Amino acid sequence: MRFKVIVGEQVYAVEVSEDLLEQARAFHDKLDADMDRGWQMSRAFVAHPDRLQRCQIVADRLLTSLSQGNEPTAMLMASYIALRMPGAIGVDIDTEGEMQNTEVLYA
Repeated sequence: MRFKVIVGEQVYAVEVSEDLLEQARAFHDKLDADMDRGWQMSRAFVAHPDRLQRCQIVADRLLTSLSQGNEPTAMLMASYIALRMPGAIGVDIDTEGEMQNTEVLYA
């Protein structure tokens, strides 16, 4: 699947294979374990991020991966969002410093 990532005026397509969705399970579980301890989301600390907030956090990491040209990590981050938000086809990442304004896109 092509996962669409919108960053301002830029649009990226991250390939997420069905195999990756299965193979990355341990990585995704580790992301969840890290976020279980709470996360700083822009100016607010969120003690117990919900599913959407977790995807917003991962989208921020996805943005970092894309900006660094780290395609393997970008694919892992996109696959996390695709699995945790069924039906999601992409994200529109906020670049104004408010992670909570990142939106998950649906068909």
